[in-house]
Amino acid sequence: MFEKLKQLFSSVEEDDNKTTMSLELAAAALLIEVSKSDFEQDPKEIEKIQELLVRCFSVSLANIEEFMTKATALNKDSTSLYPFTRYINDNCNNIEKYELIVALWEVAIEDGQIDKYEDHLIRKISDLIYLPHTEFIRAKLTTTEKAAGK
Repeated sequence: MFEKLKQLFSSVEEDDNKTTMSLELAAAALLIEVSKSDFEQDPKEIEKIQELLVRCFSVSLANIEEFMTKATALNKDSTSLYPFTRYINDNCNNIEKYELIVALWEVAIEDGQIDKYEDHLIRKISDLIYLPHTEFIRAKLTTTEKAAGK
């Protein structure tokens, strides 16, 4: 009996993830989470997220507001990073994972400084998507050097 209940709940959960989750939504939810991690969601960070979604994740400029609303709701309803990081692990290679971490760093540094909570969250996401630590560091250094050169 318990096995049948487990199967029922897991199939419902899988169906929900297949219909609602996409690479763009997973990335947007993680980007939003980084922007909120220092307890101040700077408008510059929101603009950066929108820019990154249009530039890197094929979200159309015309639909960006609607997409951001959907991603924010998905992020707010989630109790963990797991649905997003699992989707990324299942659908991305290491190069794409590295590019996501670079995007996360870009959001974190957009307000002029990387807060310790932002750093911790990006490190956690990097670990959850199984990106080698050397790539995590390379992404951080690349982004901070680029920001310093502005």
